[in-house]
Amino acid sequence: MSRGKDRKTVHRCTECGHVQNKWAGQCPGCGVWNTLVESVEDAQPAARGGRFSGFAGAANLSAAEPVSLASVEAEDIHRTPCGLEEFDRVLGGGLVPGSAVLIGGDPGIGKSTLLLQTIAALSLGHRVLYITGEESISQVSLRARRLQLPCAAVQILAATELERILAVAATQRPDYLVVDSIQTVYSELLQSAPGSVAQVRECAAQLVRFAKQTGTTVFLVGHVTKGGALAGPRVLEHMVDTVLYFEGDSSSRFRVIRAFKNRFGAVNELGVFAMTETGLKEVRNPSAIFLSRGEEDAPGSIILVMREGSRPMLVEVQALVDESHLPTPRRVAVGMDNNRLAMLLAILHRHGSVPIFNQDVFVNLVGGLRLSETAGDLAVMLAIVSSFRDKPIPRDWVAFGELGLNGEVRPVQNGEERLREAAKHGFKHALAPARNVQKNQNPGLEVIPVKSLRDAIAAM
Repeated sequence: MSRGKDRKTVHRCTECGHVQNKWAGQCPGCGVWNTLVESVEDAQPAARGGRFSGFAGAANLSAAEPVSLASVEAEDIHRTPCGLEEFDRVLGGGLVPGSAVLIGGDPGIGKSTLLLQTIAALSLGHRVLYITGEESISQVSLRARRLQLPCAAVQILAATELERILAVAATQRPDYLVVDSIQTVYSELLQSAPGSVAQVRECAAQLVRFAKQTGTTVFLVGHVTKGGALAGPRVLEHMVDTVLYFEGDSSSRFRVIRAFKNRFGAVNELGVFAMTETGLKEVRNPSAIFLSRGEEDAPGSIILVMREGSRPMLVEVQALVDESHLPTPRRVAVGMDNNRLAMLLAILHRHGSVPIFNQDVFVNLVGGLRLSETAGDLAVMLAIVSSFRDKPIPRDWVAFGELGLNGEVRPVQNGEERLREAAKHGFKHALAPARNVQKNQNPGLEVIPVKSLRDAIAAM
């Protein structure tokens, strides 16, 4: 396929943006080595009206004259349920026409299974097209049969050439398009290999442009690096409308899908699934999973009421404190920030009068969840004190609250909602910030307001 008269290949510096026709080891603009990457650009400026003239909202995107923001009528976004309520929750309520969704995750975590289940459910009332670049059509068919999915209306194509994918999509005009995965797709306009920075960026840009022009919802599957981040250029996450991460331990059957970017909904939403022989099943009450504790009370364990997006969740916090035989005691946190743990231990020593400077401290959030809010400070501290003093905390106690550097227990958001969640699961006592406890509207739950870390330790 020819390169086209309206497009040309250039090399752009990823550091300073300098553009030149030929590759060089050192950028002439900023002097940095190995930063020139191949890219495709328009040989002539785009025509008036913009590249997204075919998109339904192009009139607003390419307005020739500035207008008052107050005069623009806000239209309700039409959303289509994808057949999985947990997936809809993470997406913000459903799929938006013309949006681009990027899904990343470790190999074998279940990305293809999730999308195949979604596309099969959508095929019952919409036109769908599944592009597989990593597996053969027969492999996808075997998975669909094993999952017992209704795939009679699902159109599938095994292709990795971008131009062919766009040509077939333009002919089929699907409502939903899945590309599995973006790292296998390449464009003949570029000489670099599939999966390179230039190829991933150009192919993703073309597919996002197709989504905006035609109103097709496009799903892109992305590989991840060893560190868990999405592979490829960082601009890939800026191109799409939604970025989702599929997480989970390979040894566990539970999977968590999390939104890190969503132009049509809230971020940090969480969806929980269980991997079964017939595919991913929704877990509508995830707190019941993370509350699976031993039959006997053990020191160093307490239940935390945390929030993930718009839902409160109960999760067990475990701590182990043991005498250290190293010059520098170990501080290990699984599921929370190590720097946060170090700060909390300093607060515990100064304002809680609990000397653990010569102790190894290990903290773990059960279930593979990650504590991304400060409301877990109080529960972590109580679990550490419980392990240090070898005194179990009663099983019907929960705690939440943020700790300040002066040892005060600060209020957190949605305190009443957290207390309702604890009462719903049968807990009898709750330690909560005093300013979060206006009046207890949960029969059967005794709420103990605390103002400082010393008050919390004394109450336990």
